[in-house]
Amino acid sequence: MGSSLLNNIGLGNLDIGIILILVLIIIICLLSLTIVILVKFSKLNKKYQKFMQGNTARSLEEDIVRLYEDTKYVKLAVEKNRKDVSTLFDKVSNAFQKVGLVKYDAFNQMGGKLSFSLALLDEKNNGFVLNSVHSVEGCYTYTKEIINGASSIHLGDEEKQALEIAYGKNSDYE
Repeated sequence: MGSSLLNNIGLGNLDIGIILILVLIIIICLLSLTIVILVKFSKLNKKYQKFMQGNTARSLEEDIVRLYEDTKYVKLAVEKNRKDVSTLFDKVSNAFQKVGLVKYDAFNQMGGKLSFSLALLDEKNNGFVLNSVHSVEGCYTYTKEIINGASSIHLGDEEKQALEIAYGKNSDYE
């Protein structure tokens, strides 16, 4: 049972059942692709509806302008914060950051280690050593200036220990 159409195009020897099966397979594939596309379109449409919910083109434009203005404000705030942090770093570099304290008994008579040497230094090792000597007769306090980690006045053992502790070289002194 041949078809004159199939004979005219040179496929007269093919069985019509095979052609129908091929056409059915193609239809099923196209139907599957259509379903997949519809599902993706539905998801995209839901996202679009959610994005556009309660908005018109004009209100979206206003939202975008507001976001742009907010971004400009944030950039200005960040720049101000950078300047403030830089100023704080400059100020902190001059503040006392290194501390060394040594307590001792100046005359081995009072007990309790009431005398002390206190070293206070900034980031560049500038500052002073405060020495307080307690005795039975009274208390005497004096300072020695420290510039670039050195003193122009001779330092006692306890004062040197306080400086070493401030430098972080030795923290075993009591």
